[in-house]
Amino acid sequence: MARSRGAASGLLLILLGVWGAIIPFVGPLFDFAYTPDTAWEWTQARGLLSVLPGAATVLGGLILLGSGNRAAATLGSWLSAAAGAWFVVGPVLAGPWNLGDVGTPTGASAGMRALEELAFFSLLGVVIVFLAATAQGRVWVRAAVSRRGPAAEEPAPGAEEPAPGAEDPAGAERPAPSDPGPEPGARVPSRSAGRGPRAGRRPA
Repeated sequence: MARSRGAASGLLLILLGVWGAIIPFVGPLFDFAYTPDTAWEWTQARGLLSVLPGAATVLGGLILLGSGNRAAATLGSWLSAAAGAWFVVGPVLAGPWNLGDVGTPTGASAGMRALEELAFFSLLGVVIVFLAATAQGRVWVRAAVSRRGPAAEEPAPGAEEPAPGAEDPAGAERPAPSDPGPEPGARVPSRSAGRGPRAGRRPA
């Protein structure tokens, strides 16, 4: 698999992974955060629910960006997909699994709080999973095409090439026109014209 094939998906995944890992630490600087709304404060929840999946997404994007074969591209896409899924389900499992306090959005309005939840976890994870699945689907499609492409393009051994004009009706030979017969008004010579004297008759 050529490196350029996974470059677009890999680059987008790297950017989204960096966003997911760093937004909890810089978001409080412009009032876009979860509690505790303190910039650059490390917590267990931030490490396990944001930094960990963000780093995994970046790693998967880097693998896709530099992959030279299908195995590496598949590894990168699956790693990114797992990280995106963790962005979505991690906050839900944080309480039962004792992963730390996720906190609550600090937005002043309901719309801002919904936007923070989407940007920090749920929508971010869905977009990452979508890009990873797109990259994986591209790998499968190109693998299938590369397996059957040579067999479909190369003619079978011993197969004869069609003659020129065999498939093109315009190149086919046209039959010779039939004899249209004598023109109207033309005299048709009698059968007896040009014949010699009949047998057995003597000249006078």
